[in-house]
Amino acid sequence: MWSKMGVVQTTGTLTLAAAPIGRAEDASVRLRTALGAADIIAAEDTRRLRRLTSDLGVSPTARIVSYYDANERARAAELLEQLRDGHDVLVITDAGLPGVSDPGYRLVTAAIEAEVPVTVLPGPSAVTTALVISGLPSDRFCFEGFLPRKAGERSARLAALAAEPRTMIFFEAPHRLTAALEAMAAALGRDRPAAVCRELTKTYEEVRRGPLGELAEWSAGGVRGEITVVVGGAPDRAGEADLGELAGEVERRVTDGALRKQAIAEVAREHHVPKRELYDAVIARKTMR
Repeated sequence: MWSKMGVVQTTGTLTLAAAPIGRAEDASVRLRTALGAADIIAAEDTRRLRRLTSDLGVSPTARIVSYYDANERARAAELLEQLRDGHDVLVITDAGLPGVSDPGYRLVTAAIEAEVPVTVLPGPSAVTTALVISGLPSDRFCFEGFLPRKAGERSARLAALAAEPRTMIFFEAPHRLTAALEAMAAALGRDRPAAVCRELTKTYEEVRRGPLGELAEWSAGGVRGEITVVVGGAPDRAGEADLGELAGEVERRVTDGALRKQAIAEVAREHHVPKRELYDAVIARKTMR
C-alpha cells in the first residue's frame, strides 16, 4: 500500500534486482530477502535463477516466469496487470542490473506511467566494474551497449563516436570481438587506449590493456567468456603541441642517434599525441624539403 496526495492506493511494487556478474557470494542480503518475499519473479533465464537461488540457499515461493528479449513486450503488459492487482514483482537478469542491455526498461516506463511504485536493489554491474578496473578516466563516461552486428552499421555508429570525449563502455560477444576492435581501431585510431575485460569477478578474470590496434591483433587468437570493452575518449587537443614542431623534435633525436621509430614513440608519449599522426607529420616534413 502506498499513499499519494492523502489517498491510499493498493498496488504491488516493481523491484529491479541486480544479480551477481560472476560470484554468487557478491549477492546482497537484500537480494536474498527479496527473492524469498516476491509474489512473482520475472527472470531472463529461469534455469539460471534457480541455480542462483540454490547457491544462495533461498527457496522462493513466488511464481517464476521468463522475461527476455523475445517476449518482453507481451510479458511486460502481463506483469503490469499483476502489479495493478497488488502483486509484488521482482525482475532479475542473468547478471547485472535489469534494463542495462537487458529486459526491464519497457516495464519500468509502463509502471511509472501507471503510477506503480518502482524500486531498485543495487548491486554488481559489469559497466562500472570494467570502468574502474580499466585504468582509463572514470570521471566522465558513457555506456554504448552492444555495437550493431552488420559491418556498415557498426562503422557508422563508431564514426559518430570518434569525437566523443568521455570514456566509452561496450558489451561484445566473444566471436565478434576481433571485428569490433578492428572497427574501433579504424574509426577511433589504432593508438586509442582501451581495455578488454573478460569474465569479470569470475575465476578466470582477465583484463588486457593497450592500444586498440594491438588489442585487435591479440584477440584474433580467440577470446572466450563475457566481454566488456572500455575505450578512452577522444583526446583534448586544446593546448596540444604543434605536430610540425614535434616532427622537428623527432628529427633532432634521430640526428643524435635515436632510431626514428623509437624517437616517434617517445615524443608521442611525452606530448600525448597519436603515434600515427606524428609519423605522418615526420614524413610530411621530410617530403617538403
